[in-house]
Amino acid sequence: MVFADLFFIYVFLPLCLICYGLAKKLSTKNIVLIVFSLIFYAWGEPLWILLLLFSSFFNWFIGILIGKFRDTPRAKLAVGGGIFVDILLLLIFKYSAFIVENLNAVSGAAIPVPQITLPIGISFYTFQAISYILDCYWETVDVQPKYHKFLLYLSLFPQLIAGPIVRYSVVEQEIDNRSVNATDLCEGALRVILGLAKKVIIANNLWSIVNTFFGKDITGLSVLGTWYTIIVYSLYVYFDFSGYSDIAIGLGRMFGFHFDENFRHPFACTTIAEFWQRWHISLGSFFRDYLLYVPIFGKPRKYFGLFLVWFCTGLWHGAAWNFILWGLYYGCFMLFEQKMGKKRMKKWPIVWKHVYTKLVIILGFGIFYFEDLGQLGQFFLNITGISMIASGAPFTDPMTFSSLRNNIFLILFAILVSLPVLPKIKSYFLENKNDTVYTIGRVGSVAVCMVLLAIVSVLLVDTTNNVFLYFRF
Repeated sequence: MVFADLFFIYVFLPLCLICYGLAKKLSTKNIVLIVFSLIFYAWGEPLWILLLLFSSFFNWFIGILIGKFRDTPRAKLAVGGGIFVDILLLLIFKYSAFIVENLNAVSGAAIPVPQITLPIGISFYTFQAISYILDCYWETVDVQPKYHKFLLYLSLFPQLIAGPIVRYSVVEQEIDNRSVNATDLCEGALRVILGLAKKVIIANNLWSIVNTFFGKDITGLSVLGTWYTIIVYSLYVYFDFSGYSDIAIGLGRMFGFHFDENFRHPFACTTIAEFWQRWHISLGSFFRDYLLYVPIFGKPRKYFGLFLVWFCTGLWHGAAWNFILWGLYYGCFMLFEQKMGKKRMKKWPIVWKHVYTKLVIILGFGIFYFEDLGQLGQFFLNITGISMIASGAPFTDPMTFSSLRNNIFLILFAILVSLPVLPKIKSYFLENKNDTVYTIGRVGSVAVCMVLLAIVSVLLVDTTNNVFLYFRF
């Protein structure tokens, strides 16, 4: 089941809200959420719910052991064993085929490549489990003594399959003490609708453009066509993932949970470091807090840890070499900016900063898209213009101009929405002390969201273009 689906919007979610509202006690409300979360996860592939239940029980039990053997070597053993099993599950279900393929390529062996379907959301809930174990050991959270409450945390359907990576500390208090009022329901619903609009109205249409140009061999693609498509793809990834994050945050709010923001207009950045402070914030903070600052590398850990983080960031996104290259690519620019220093970079003209960051980001998305390294190489030949010299590829082509002409308003609108323009308009109306302006803003936001919901609903009827990028993670 996915969020951008008519069944979810008009059947599953209303039924869940009704059952949740009818439950009187918070304990009963939690059970309702657990049941609906398990149904949600099992909808596509019921078998993988067993893996989720195993992971939740195992990590909960590890937490119990940590609490029982606090400040003893057994606690360290429990942490190490828990993290080992969690990573082992990722290796088996996500990376086993990649590992075997590369072993065969290097050694010349003929080991059968495992054909294992990737369990949806395994990267997200595994990282949440690891963060819980470490936080219990570091005593930044209390050990959860009741399994069903930990299961609620790990399986909560708003964030289960696509994040953000919610730490236990964020919801620890709200599991046992939360309430939902009319404001929560309204604000949450509006956030959900905005997320759906990002996904269905903007991202899905951007993907159609990308698939038209990059969905085939790009050897003959023009230089301008390559630049045009990768810019569109960059926007697509943002709206696809940030849209789902908006939905998750909005759904959480409707049930009394307050998740941290996962995106803060990353394309407004002026440095690559700032970009990653704004993009997929929950993943970046996870690696920063649980990997970068772990004191296991000694004096050289600053640089070794930096590239380890970016290696893991790339690998987390997919079992392919392009993702590893993508992570290390950003590691190099993070190192460059560290060496350059904040004071020097502040002296750069603002135009240079934006040109530099946007070029790095756009080229980075090219590395991210092409899992086939041959096509990745062709991408760089095209985008640099070398293909014009080497093989006589055209600089431009009629198809690119036609696509740009037909989609210019969509692209301009996407660029506008990706920047912090609409939040400023929203804050003007909804934070205005003038009652009339505030009322106009409140009524207007509801009206706009109702129109957006209607458009989303129409577009989702018989849709065939509703893929979600992060399902493969």
